[in-house]
Amino acid sequence: MDLHLTNAGRAEVLTQALPYIQKYYGKVVVIKYGGNAMVNETLKQQVMEDIVLLHLVGIKIVLVHGGGPEITETLQKVGKTTEFVGGLRVTDKETVDVVQMVLAGKINKSLVNLLGLNGGKAVGLSGLDGRMIRAKMKDERLGYVGDVVDVDVSPIQDLLEKDYIPVVSTLGCDDEGNVYNINADTAAAFIAGKMKASRLIMMTDIEGILRDRNDPKSLIPLIDLKEADELFKDGVISGGMIPKVDCCITAIHKGVRKVIILDGRVPHALLIETMTDEGAGTMVVKEKKDGNDF
Repeated sequence: MDLHLTNAGRAEVLTQALPYIQKYYGKVVVIKYGGNAMVNETLKQQVMEDIVLLHLVGIKIVLVHGGGPEITETLQKVGKTTEFVGGLRVTDKETVDVVQMVLAGKINKSLVNLLGLNGGKAVGLSGLDGRMIRAKMKDERLGYVGDVVDVDVSPIQDLLEKDYIPVVSTLGCDDEGNVYNINADTAAAFIAGKMKASRLIMMTDIEGILRDRNDPKSLIPLIDLKEADELFKDGVISGGMIPKVDCCITAIHKGVRKVIILDGRVPHALLIETMTDEGAGTMVVKEKKDGNDF
């Protein structure tokens, strides 16, 4: 190994990161960590390392997480069959109890613990804490699946002011005390919008928006809302990508500057996206001229 070359390479990486650290310093970045991007323990460890690093250089990170695969696994263990309608889990009273246990309990606290083991200070919250996520029933056929009515981000802001990393599980509640399972993409969009976040980064298990879904090289790196509408009409955005891009658009309409759909299967994808000239995934902006603006 050429030690001088290695050190020069390291110096180049740090030099390239400096302007991004300056741009992001003190800004709010909401990271939605998808259940399907959590299944690999090595990648999960790298994501936690990236989050702690970003936090330590002065970025206000809010981590919003899902947990679909673990919920399904736990339901199977208790002999509960999972049924989906339109891509959404049918959630009866017994199922929502399991969802609450897995999301607000096991997954949330394991992420808090992992961040702590990597040198971060994290505190777990659910949408029930401080009645943070107010919800209503989405569709009676789905049971306790909720639409977000409003979010109160003051518990998150309080933690950020005390230099903690808030870790938010996406449960909601209504005025009658019912608990609802909330789509994590939707919750992240509402939270990021209410906080006027500089970025919403949606980590998932896909490369981003592909012009040809069978060709990873056809990744579209940047689109604006007008182009997104055209891609919907042309069928380029289809299937499971439709609700994800809808959430990107919701976040931008609510005041988020930029939303990135990021492949969480790529090692250190967060650092590549935030701290290098390369970037990763697909960035969605209001108008193309905003693409190079912070």
